[in-house]
Amino acid sequence: MTMYIAREASKVWRKVTAEITAELPLLREKWLLLFAGLVFQYIHGLAARGVHYLHRPGPLLQDLGFMALPELGQDKSYLSECTFVFIFFSFFLWTFHPFIYHSKRFYTILIWRRVLAFLVASQVLRIITFYSTQLPGPNYHCREGSPIATLPPPNNVLEVLLINFPRGVNLGCGDLIFSSHMIFTLVFVRTYHKYGTKRFIKLLSWLMAIVQSLLIIAARKHYSVDVVVAWYTVNLVVYFVDSKLPEMPDRTNGSPLLPLSTKEKDGRLKDEKESRLKDEFHKLLNGNHGDPTDRRQRVQMNGRHDDDLNHGALSDATANGT
Repeated sequence: MTMYIAREASKVWRKVTAEITAELPLLREKWLLLFAGLVFQYIHGLAARGVHYLHRPGPLLQDLGFMALPELGQDKSYLSECTFVFIFFSFFLWTFHPFIYHSKRFYTILIWRRVLAFLVASQVLRIITFYSTQLPGPNYHCREGSPIATLPPPNNVLEVLLINFPRGVNLGCGDLIFSSHMIFTLVFVRTYHKYGTKRFIKLLSWLMAIVQSLLIIAARKHYSVDVVVAWYTVNLVVYFVDSKLPEMPDRTNGSPLLPLSTKEKDGRLKDEKESRLKDEFHKLLNGNHGDPTDRRQRVQMNGRHDDDLNHGALSDATANGT
């Protein structure tokens, strides 16, 4: 048993090191874009923290979703977060499966570059939207009478910059339209729908997105409009951004399809040109230059011409009586 575990661990380690070797050139090339996307996640959190200072509690707005869905209550509102955490970490682990499994369709670096581009574009629109109009928050800690429904003015800049993580992220108010949870959920689901391979999981992921939407409304974390706007905005953003980004290489056939730099492309073209010149040179030396069909035609024509000459000679000899 110990030998089996050691052998399998060795196989996994070889796969991990091989994938790291393949991914490192991409990381060196794309690290700035990845870093910018991660930094913007902090900027997005900072913007959500800032709008909390502007939030003013008030009576709940009339909402069709609140009428249709029973309220979960504070003791069961964790169901919404648990669903989101499951979706998030499932997607995160799936993006790193090329390091473990033999069958792989994409590079982890490239797919996270794509995902961060989708997230940043959606979050920019979200920041503009929730700063344009502040609605009274429907969540329990954002209602009238809650001590944290409105934040007091900050004592220093550091208090704002630290965004009171993680409490400030989970207990924010005012950043409503549109739902940040649905941005992440829909970006992850659409990405798996395009690059995933299991049809059942694709259907399950869309079902999970619908369940997540209903739980967010039932937990009174967002109004229905926040979820509805997220559904069509994020899908349109992903469609537009995806059409502008270069398509990722497909690794299904197992060939190393790493994107080439300009220097590598020039080197490959030079090698191909030299190879063609060598082939032409060898053909000339061997007397095989040209189209073999043309050579066959010339051979046939020469044979026919020789027959004609022989026939003519025989005719002349007959006429001369020889």
